[in-house]
Amino acid sequence: MSEEKPAQDPVAEDARIDALEQRLKVAREREDERNRPRIAGADANYRSGNRALADLLGGILGGVVIGWVVDYFAGTMPWGLLVGLFLGIVVAFRNIIRAANKPPE
Repeated sequence: MSEEKPAQDPVAEDARIDALEQRLKVAREREDERNRPRIAGADANYRSGNRALADLLGGILGGVVIGWVVDYFAGTMPWGLLVGLFLGIVVAFRNIIRAANKPPE
């Protein structure tokens, strides 16, 4: 139980440690900024992709349903369905092209 001094004194405030901590803080801030998601652009692209998909599916399915209903009541079985499908595709692509040519908001 002798009162000996430790082999090494505790590290006093060193300028090198302060500089290292400052550089680490700056590096972390830069890394956080770099990894932050770009919500505005990604969100707009996601919405436009969903809009194109909805236009395509809605146009095709709407044309098929309307064509099938016309066939059911008119008795012209494949022709109303085919014409409705074709018109649904045309309308869907027209809507997609109009949305693609619209300037971004």
